[in-house]
Amino acid sequence: MKRWLAVIFSAFLLAGCGSSNDQAAPSKDGVENKEELKHVSVVLDWTPNTNHTGLYVAKEKGYFAEEGLDVEIIMPGEAGADQLTASGKADFGVSYQESITQARVQGVPLVSIAAVIQHNTSGFASPAEKNITSPKDFAGKTYGGWGSPVEKSVLDSLMKIEKANVEDVSFINMGDADFFTAVKRDIDFAWIYYGWTGVEAELRGEKINMVYLTDYSDKLDYYTPVLATNEKMIEKNPETVKAFIKAASKGYQFTIENPKEAADILLKAVPDLDQKLVIKSQEWLAPRYQDDAEKWGVQKREIWENYANWMLENGLLEKELDAEKAFTNEFLPE
Repeated sequence: MKRWLAVIFSAFLLAGCGSSNDQAAPSKDGVENKEELKHVSVVLDWTPNTNHTGLYVAKEKGYFAEEGLDVEIIMPGEAGADQLTASGKADFGVSYQESITQARVQGVPLVSIAAVIQHNTSGFASPAEKNITSPKDFAGKTYGGWGSPVEKSVLDSLMKIEKANVEDVSFINMGDADFFTAVKRDIDFAWIYYGWTGVEAELRGEKINMVYLTDYSDKLDYYTPVLATNEKMIEKNPETVKAFIKAASKGYQFTIENPKEAADILLKAVPDLDQKLVIKSQEWLAPRYQDDAEKWGVQKREIWENYANWMLENGLLEKELDAEKAFTNEFLPE
């Protein structure tokens, strides 16, 4: 984790965390052609999925163009979304509260500018026949993860509630291995987003048990994923940030109200995705993007502080987070 943050920080220093895009001049009739739109890029955190649908909708429906932007949606590659966004090699990125918290404490000026999903929908999944229904049942089982220190800390926190010991869990780094293959062969449970892998289990007819983080701790109800940019982009191009978020907000609002049509737009842009999975996942996520917030994208300081305090208590941060600088709601439309 520290090595990953060092890479981000080095890239940030080398690139000056800036954007090279210049503002396009408006056309004489007040309408901007594609050549006159301002080109900006947004880098995804992972391969395209329903967390990203609002961005594809905003592009397809012309919401970005209405705001004077020609938005390129790009894949992260080996560098990763946070590194590309922090260094200014991408103007915007899809990130997570966890990684932005760690980056900020290390001096990397990433800023969260909108919550894609209002509440944490992730949890620990296992085939129903393994009878893992609460944190105490993790004891004696094998967990498949990706090697982040936060995984053991989360498991430890949940297991302590039920007086179980995380040292009784075996850990395997499964990387990008398929969940369904891994639980049949190598592991007993893994950390998933229900809106994608859980929905896929439903479609496959494979019954799973879920232990959601938010069922056991309010401090683990953090924003994942979020849209992010860097401080220099906010300082030098605030109108571009405002325009991007206005269009993205419109895209996600459309997705909330029209999940089937939004799913079709994502499938048109990324035809290799499983059609049934995208449609069903979109239906599941639609009411959860905004959920109980007054509008899509809103973030609360207490959510950032609660999770940062939890990370500090568990030795995952070297110092306290200045939450006010880690996120902003100022670019969300009125």
